[in-house]
Amino acid sequence: MTKSEDFKMSTRKISANLLLLVNEWNNGKTQAEMISELDSMDFSAVEIRREYFRDLVQEIPEISSVVQSRNLDLYYSVPDEVFVDGKLNPKLEEYLKEAQQMNVSKIKWNIGDFEHFSGNLKETLEPLMKYGIEINIENDQTQTSGRIEPIKKFMKAVQDSNSDIGYVYDLGNWPFTGDDAMEASKELGQFARYIHVKDVEITDGKPDVKPLDGGQIDWRSILDVLPSDVPIALEYPADSLQVIKNGIDKLEEAVDK
Repeated sequence: MTKSEDFKMSTRKISANLLLLVNEWNNGKTQAEMISELDSMDFSAVEIRREYFRDLVQEIPEISSVVQSRNLDLYYSVPDEVFVDGKLNPKLEEYLKEAQQMNVSKIKWNIGDFEHFSGNLKETLEPLMKYGIEINIENDQTQTSGRIEPIKKFMKAVQDSNSDIGYVYDLGNWPFTGDDAMEASKELGQFARYIHVKDVEITDGKPDVKPLDGGQIDWRSILDVLPSDVPIALEYPADSLQVIKNGIDKLEEAVDK
């Protein structure tokens, strides 16, 4: 596909989390191929997902090449925890080395078991800082790492220790944990360096991720509360490129008003 003037992007940095193309991945496509499929959208950044690798050794250079050729920023979503049983996860530096090979600028984890951590936080996190990659944690869909209070506690501790770790505000994960998305934006927005946007439909008490305006979240009002100078990613399964384009249009209209 070729770039199209019809798909001109907002001045706000909008990225594509590859959950958008999960159907393509389920049909056997690699993340490098999925990035190429998004050419016509002219995203400024792409967020790959570690769980989408089938052959890490082969695919890392492919992703690096396709991203470099398109002048895209690359973000790395890794579904693992910073703390396991109250201790720093020994796998984190492995993920950072992978990220370095792909010239990733942002990496994202979940908090994990920070509740039982009792050491010096700055010293514990220091080995992660040498890689030159922005590190963030996200509110996920678990009670451990996806509620307001544990995230606020961790981010306050990070702030107090003068450690350089930020926060990814995931707008659509709050219905899965029972906390209120608007309250979360007010409590945690100060820490946000990146935003995931999606909608959620709740049927019989069960949340289901949907494209923007396909659910019941007042995502526009929530974005009004969050920082206006951080990147935003579309993150939901999309059935077609047109669904993605519709999401871009809605998001541009919301953030550029």
